[in-house]
Amino acid sequence: MLTAAAPLPSPLLSRPYTNALIRSHHLSSSGAIHVNSSVQAMPRPSRHQQQQQPHPSFEIVGSARELFLPAFSHLCRPYVPFPLIGWNRHLETIFAAFFRSVPDVGYRRECLRTKDDGAVALDWVSGDDRRLPADSPVLILLPGLTGGSQDSYVRHMLIRARSKGWRVVVFNSRGCGDSPVTTPQFYSASFLGDMHDVVSHVRTRYPKANIYAVGWSLGANILVRYLGEESNTCPLSGAVSLCNPFNLVLADEDFRKGFNIVYDKALSRALCKIFKKHALLFADMNGEYNIPMVANAKSVREFDDGLTRVSFGFKSVDEYYSNSSSSDSIKYVRIPLLCIQAANDPIAPSRGIPRDDIKENPNCLLIVTPKGGHLGWVAGDESPLGAPWTDPLVIDFLEYLEIGAVRSRTTCSNVGGQHESTEALRHPDLELEV
Repeated sequence: MLTAAAPLPSPLLSRPYTNALIRSHHLSSSGAIHVNSSVQAMPRPSRHQQQQQPHPSFEIVGSARELFLPAFSHLCRPYVPFPLIGWNRHLETIFAAFFRSVPDVGYRRECLRTKDDGAVALDWVSGDDRRLPADSPVLILLPGLTGGSQDSYVRHMLIRARSKGWRVVVFNSRGCGDSPVTTPQFYSASFLGDMHDVVSHVRTRYPKANIYAVGWSLGANILVRYLGEESNTCPLSGAVSLCNPFNLVLADEDFRKGFNIVYDKALSRALCKIFKKHALLFADMNGEYNIPMVANAKSVREFDDGLTRVSFGFKSVDEYYSNSSSSDSIKYVRIPLLCIQAANDPIAPSRGIPRDDIKENPNCLLIVTPKGGHLGWVAGDESPLGAPWTDPLVIDFLEYLEIGAVRSRTTCSNVGGQHESTEALRHPDLELEV
């Protein structure tokens, strides 16, 4: 085990940065690491970037604040919701869901068989295999509950990432986006097996590329739980969480109040529609399953009570929600993570955000906008019909991380006049003791 003889110049402990720093140091005869202070894992902010301060309309929390803020030039300007739409969180949420433009994208579908004989659908952009180099950064997109590669917010992010030369793949969970269902089990907020399989598959296919992920809503909850579970062994180089419900118990409480019942009914109908397509797989289920209730569920809670919590071994819906909340995972995240939330989100309540854990984690940054609704953010240069206000921030953050990773590899390959491969920089057994 290596021990550090001097403090590292960055608080980040994620593998791409940690390994790069290790390779850029030289070992003394005693085995201690001597830091080469000229090596920087992250891009050095310009004087102009250092002078910029976020507008007070944003709540910004996190130990990684000073490290990541240079990536966000957009935060210098106030958040201004689009007139007549952005003043009301429900109007903004519904407008974005039904009226936001849907970019035209050609997909090439890959059905991935999972370890439990299930299946998920990976939608790659058609032609990118021929167009992009093998070491182009890869971005995995995780849509929200019942969402998929057809959704407008997914496609807008995909288009923007592609314009920067990124390879993008949409992870359609079981039954979502017409993904096949081959076993009597859907996906859930608690199940991370499919996420592990997808990341492993992408990493095997593109071993020379850095891999990143963006998740929305329930997809964000699954992503953050995955980051926490993987912790120091996470193969991703960075991630973004958007509209994450974080605390599913609190989100469930709010989901059954006031106007939120409209969203509850809409999502339960979507879940029932997916279920009915594959109902024959569940025809002979025994035990605590309540298939008739699932087929006609009037709420997401009913659907989860009759099927989801039973499938994944929970005694009650509340136990399922409590054990599947990503708020408990933040403290274990060891890669760069950006979380963007809206203070008035009706589905992901602001009081559920784990602010204290984000503040204590040197790898995390939280940005809370004053408005935005759920998956809305109808603001910015492309509003009201174009991309969400968050898209430029997300891509700026990912580009910032990728530039840092590339610089680290380039520097390390030339330290001591010796060249080292990308694979060497990612040696899984090389860790720091701090």
